[in-house]
Amino acid sequence: MKHTETPAAPSTDALHIRASRPGDYEQIAAIMNLPGVRHGTLRLPHTRPEQTRTWLEAPSDGGLRLVAERGGIILGAAGLHRQRDRRHHAAVLGMSVHDDHRRQGIGKALMLELIDAADKWLNIMRIELTVFTDNKPAIALYEAFGFETEGVHKAYAFRDGRFADVVAMARIRKS
Repeated sequence: MKHTETPAAPSTDALHIRASRPGDYEQIAAIMNLPGVRHGTLRLPHTRPEQTRTWLEAPSDGGLRLVAERGGIILGAAGLHRQRDRRHHAAVLGMSVHDDHRRQGIGKALMLELIDAADKWLNIMRIELTVFTDNKPAIALYEAFGFETEGVHKAYAFRDGRFADVVAMARIRKS
């Protein structure tokens, strides 16, 4: 599905957060290939849907993969990717929201579910992420959920023909 082919989700339908399924791969791949999502993540252009399917079908790492949908249309995806061994108490957060549906509470809804699962079910003490320094709305969202800046990684990724910095952020659950 191309960006121009993404159907508009009926705005009167409630937003539904659920676990992702292997059959979601085409809609998730379409979101991951949108210009705004690609600009805000480490994804390369033209990611094949099969790559997304393989990722969704892979065994869980003990984390959680969610989607936000309205009227059967996936508008966002997020996940907690649990770390291993001595870092088993930590997870890396990743999130993407459809370019045409940003600033509508989708990221907030996904974050509420991820944080609840991390705190009450997965026993994840530390959630960490990186976000490009120019993504002010995402930084504000993460700060609203208790994430704090731990530092800046200079020239972290090559994006749109130049190197870009990211902010390293983390939320450590209070015991």
